[in-house]
Amino acid sequence: MTTELGTNLHPEPQGTALAAKLNWLRAGILGANDGIVSVAAVVVGVAGVTTNTGPILAAGMAALVGGAISMALGEYVSVSSQSDSQKHLIAKERQELKEKPEEELAELVGLYRGKGLSEGLATKVAQELTAHDALGAHLDIELGIDPDEIVSPWHAALASAISFLCGAVLPMLAILLLPQGIRVPLTFAAVLVALALTGAVGAWIGGGSRTLASIRVVVGGALALATTFALGSLLGTTGIA
Repeated sequence: MTTELGTNLHPEPQGTALAAKLNWLRAGILGANDGIVSVAAVVVGVAGVTTNTGPILAAGMAALVGGAISMALGEYVSVSSQSDSQKHLIAKERQELKEKPEEELAELVGLYRGKGLSEGLATKVAQELTAHDALGAHLDIELGIDPDEIVSPWHAALASAISFLCGAVLPMLAILLLPQGIRVPLTFAAVLVALALTGAVGAWIGGGSRTLASIRVVVGGALALATTFALGSLLGTTGIA
């Protein structure tokens, strides 16, 4: 009875773990997408000014390193704030359980009553979960927090930087390795194909339309590349750069 009830009431841990992994994967796809677009826009823009490989390489490396650091820093700050908030809530819940356990038990009963359980069953469930792991039970149903799954800001920052670098490698290699006469159009093509793939994968993970997602990122990427190349060509033609 208890095993069956526990299974029915708590499918969340597996689902939560899977959702967390999918969110990490989706964040990685978005980071790679950012790396593709931002670095491609820089190298294509510089290629519009000059055909010399040196300036293109220098600008591309600056965009690659600066972008990766910026992504890592932004992710670190964001996840640090989330982690600090979760740790504060856990400490607060632990203190409340220590100071007023009866009230916390009654609160747990009320929460399970709100889930649709009868008074007697809700009381039994709350009592058994409290005896097993009071803090975990309250964090689960009240806050949706698993104390064992708090994300490390350092891990998040590293993952963000790596995903950005992985995406940025494509336009860098394309613009540097392809023959001079065709490297800009082929870089355009390679970048747009990569964006279509990342858009489709991101939509698949999120359960959205892969076609619409691919179209959105391809149009946005094409606009960014066309704008920076046109600006670079204008600056090169007028002699400003």
